[in-house]
Amino acid sequence: MNDTDSKLTLAEAQQRVDEWIKSIGVRYFSELTNLAQLVEEVGELARLISRTYGEQSFKSGEKPSALADEMADVLFVLICLANQTGVDLETAFHANIAKKTERDKDRHRSNPKLRS
Repeated sequence: MNDTDSKLTLAEAQQRVDEWIKSIGVRYFSELTNLAQLVEEVGELARLISRTYGEQSFKSGEKPSALADEMADVLFVLICLANQTGVDLETAFHANIAKKTERDKDRHRSNPKLRS
């Protein structure tokens, strides 16, 4: 089975990114550089989404990038930041879902803007 055929946990993704950085990337960029990189990647994703699903249009001759690739770029840099700041993304994600569930258990159902 190759890498694209298998499912990956967040912990495994964090390990894979760490291994890649240490073997190919030489070292992590600083946290501030990675934050700037994350903002840049999110901007590229936003640009693609605004032109694909929003009112913006692509420039003449411009070839749109793949949505999945742009999302993966965002995820990669976010994982870099998690690794270098000691954040376990699986634990953080579970805690965040629990927080949102408790906080928003009635909020969205009672929001008239969300009714169809």
